[in-house]
Amino acid sequence: MTSAPGWSLHPDRALPSDPAVRPLAREILAATEALPIVSMHGHVDAGVLARDEPFADPASLLVIPDHYLVRMLVSQGVPHDDLGVPRLDGGPVQTDPREIWRTFASRWHLFRGTPTRYWLEHVLVDVFGVDERPSADSADRLYDHLADRLAEPAFRPRALFDRFGIEVLSTTDAATSTLADHSVLAADGWRDRVVPTFRPDALFHVDRATWRDDLQLLEERSGVAIHGYQDYVRAVEARRATFVEAGARSSDHGHLSADTTPLSAREAARVFDEARVGTVSAADAAAFSAHMLFETARMASEDGLVMQLHPGVLRDHDHGVVGVRGPDVGYDIPVPTDYVHGLRPLLEAFGHHPGLRMVLFTVDEDTFSRELAPLAGVYPAVRLGAPWWFLDTPDGMRRFREAVTDTAGFYNTTGFVDDTRAFCSIPARHDLARRVDAGHLARLVAEHRLDLAEAVETAVDLAYRIPQGAYAPPRTATVYQNV
Repeated sequence: MTSAPGWSLHPDRALPSDPAVRPLAREILAATEALPIVSMHGHVDAGVLARDEPFADPASLLVIPDHYLVRMLVSQGVPHDDLGVPRLDGGPVQTDPREIWRTFASRWHLFRGTPTRYWLEHVLVDVFGVDERPSADSADRLYDHLADRLAEPAFRPRALFDRFGIEVLSTTDAATSTLADHSVLAADGWRDRVVPTFRPDALFHVDRATWRDDLQLLEERSGVAIHGYQDYVRAVEARRATFVEAGARSSDHGHLSADTTPLSAREAARVFDEARVGTVSAADAAAFSAHMLFETARMASEDGLVMQLHPGVLRDHDHGVVGVRGPDVGYDIPVPTDYVHGLRPLLEAFGHHPGLRMVLFTVDEDTFSRELAPLAGVYPAVRLGAPWWFLDTPDGMRRFREAVTDTAGFYNTTGFVDDTRAFCSIPARHDLARRVDAGHLARLVAEHRLDLAEAVETAVDLAYRIPQGAYAPPRTATVYQNV
């Protein structure tokens, strides 16, 4: 396949095709395009910004770490080895970044119609000034162009951060992290610009092979001697306090189930003790994880961290791939999720608590109108997170707005979060969300359900004011701030 030069981004991309609606969408979008980015749920490594070193090469920046991109190529028969994805045993994989880039570029057509293509088009054209599409013919020219740009000071991480208009970026950090990179950023005056997020999954899933090692690390990092369950809880609370002191605004929880049934103190202690000696059952481990979500709500109501919950993903579906590559290489698959029964214990206890702020995400979009919107539409503590992961698409975002607005409105949502490790795609993802919201609001104007001024105000709220308030720092917000 060849690629003709002259590639550019269409100004009306992702806007409605209806000629009566599109001009309204353009006007609404114009009010949000230049707003700062509030990125409160992401996975960019804080060390990238702390070190502020040039990105190494196009492949290691844009191909190897992108799970969306890698899984599509793997599904079409491209081995992980050819894409430079490391092996646990240190075995040989492709290490030539130019060759990895060629493998990707020659298969650009595979991404037609996908959000990956939309994001990459934005990155290549808008961020790096590329003027022809990837292909086998253009691969080397594009690689050289990108490599030259990455060598320029303007393309170092902090310079791009400023260029992207990011007001605040939240990273995701293990509960046992030293937060050393955040300390470097704070010393450089970036404390409120890049903030950590408390992620305790490794400590809550007590049947994980590495749980006892993580528990020992918790003891070391918290300074709490852990002799039993109550000490463990105190150690978790101590780490949360450390994160709050470092500027954290939220915690993040990835569980298979939304179950939040609490255990008695005696039962929790029994399961904890069995986990310490390696005899815990899978059923007891699942019950302990649910119990710790309930405990997290209690902690959140006291320390003010926003509690983000995104259940319903079976991680690492292929054990063989995990054995060779390790976790998180694209084999996470959504499963049906029951929020109504799962969250009932937590919401009965804390759903009206003035200190709890809880954001719910899903990859089971059947639950948007049936479960999540009604929950957010009545419990003051609950807000709906943006379409996430497999639903982070133009059509997924449209379906979300159509499914939840009837019951939850706009102001029981939290605005857009990009959930990305791909630093350069952050503006692309926020741009897409703003375009989809502009289209949805424009249709309401065209149907005389909103006037244009209301639609513009709502678009600005969704893009900027709502996420600002939903993720306000713990010291300045004990309840959701009204917009």
